[in-house]
Amino acid sequence: MPLEAMREFLNVIVNFISKLGSVIDEAQVEKLINTLIYAQAAKHAIFVIGAGRSGLVARAFAMRLMHLGFQVYVVGETITPAAGKGDVLLAISGSGSTGIVVDVAQAAKKVGCTVIAITSHPESPLGQLADHVVYVPGRTKVSETTDYFSRQVLGLHEPLAPLGTLFEIAATIFLESLVGELMKRLGKTEEDLRSRHATLEGV
Repeated sequence: MPLEAMREFLNVIVNFISKLGSVIDEAQVEKLINTLIYAQAAKHAIFVIGAGRSGLVARAFAMRLMHLGFQVYVVGETITPAAGKGDVLLAISGSGSTGIVVDVAQAAKKVGCTVIAITSHPESPLGQLADHVVYVPGRTKVSETTDYFSRQVLGLHEPLAPLGTLFEIAATIFLESLVGELMKRLGKTEEDLRSRHATLEGV
């Protein structure tokens, strides 16, 4: 059968995502929304962190927060300012054990930030550090080597829906859905978001 692996992979992803809405805890999401909106109203900054593909998910969400008018920064960028009391760190890690993400969360706690973890493992080091956890499902088994950079160096690969694929897709869809809720609560339209879109990209 042509493209058998691709079709199987696609079916796994579609079936997984179709159940996402039923496993997301609305109370956890409500607290996340309230924390973000309060930070904006109080003129506090929001910082996002993730490693590898989870880092790309974090960047995509940061872009949407910027479009919504939030003061948002990606940890590690050269223009990212110092964080302080009242600021928010949104940390994305499926395993909740990725070294750099946990380290940044620890540093954020020390300076008085509110730490929100988006993870598949609330009991993880990141989950234990966080002031609030939003559970997003992913693989049920965490690799023995959970640190992203360590896995890359060791060349570790896993079978169908490898590594954090399901978590990354689920986190992306969850956060994009969250944008819709934030738009509604903040009274923003697509035109409002478009007005803050980059204008220096060329034609």
